[in-house]
Amino acid sequence: MSNHEILSSVSETIGKTPLVALDRITKDIDGRILAKLDMLNPGFSKKDRAALQIIQDAEEDGTLKPGQTVVELTSGNMGTGLAIVCGNRGYPFVAVMSKGNSEERARMMAALGAEVILVDQQPGSIPGQVSGADLELVEKEAARITEERNAFRADQFKRTGNVRSHYLHTGPEFWQQSGKTITGFCDFVGSGGTYAGVSTYLKEQNPDIACYVVEPAGAAAIAGKNVTQAEHPIQGGGYVMDDLDFLQGVPVDGYLEVSGEEARKCAQRLAKEEGIFAGFSAGANLAAALQLLEGPLKGGTIAIMICDSGLKYLSTDLWGN
Repeated sequence: MSNHEILSSVSETIGKTPLVALDRITKDIDGRILAKLDMLNPGFSKKDRAALQIIQDAEEDGTLKPGQTVVELTSGNMGTGLAIVCGNRGYPFVAVMSKGNSEERARMMAALGAEVILVDQQPGSIPGQVSGADLELVEKEAARITEERNAFRADQFKRTGNVRSHYLHTGPEFWQQSGKTITGFCDFVGSGGTYAGVSTYLKEQNPDIACYVVEPAGAAAIAGKNVTQAEHPIQGGGYVMDDLDFLQGVPVDGYLEVSGEEARKCAQRLAKEEGIFAGFSAGANLAAALQLLEGPLKGGTIAIMICDSGLKYLSTDLWGN
């Protein structure tokens, strides 16, 4: 893209995000962490990529008809991406979200033209901490609305456009921008799309690149551990699902656990030390990468996603006092 090119819509700005070395954070550590600034996408998150690919794929194979309503279950980021892409392409969009997610996400989706439907959490659930049980209630409502309105369900947990967006774009960007130097990748898993797409691409370039799944401490269902604490503050993932479609048959070199407090502290470090204003899951990715540099990947170069913007968490305790 030349500097003089005029784009036809903001959707064309999705992807091609910068890769930044976190050299201030790793100054006393043997190794490097390379962070992909996906909070610079127009919807302020990596989910813009999946939203665009899912809609493009559905247009191409005819499953999405002109003017058809699009529905999605979201913690806010996928919904924001879909609100932008659907708005650009003329599809009405309905976002179905748990009331446990931060309220600025709902406001942003509504501002972008989405119809936002908020679903009550399970009795006893903690606001700001969305569990798999809460998500089941959102799923039921999303399925009901899809049927009622004869809508297209942009199912980020099932539609392969999610994985393809990261296999076709994010993975290659990491590899080229890093000068082919990456030796490890770790990712906090929600749908598993980013992990599956990026790790598959990176291992095709070099099978020795070690790829790790990151989960909340006490909720490491993918790692096959007993879940002792399903609630956690790391929004957008850690849903205690051990049967994610996208991870079937995808190699995993190891599993890492990060506590909500570690994720919070690392997000705060990203802001203070690197000037990168990001959310909980970016903090979780940084905490996991630091674990790797202090352990099995000492001296390595680890790639992580900066999944979304800290602006989406101003009403939460992430930025505290």
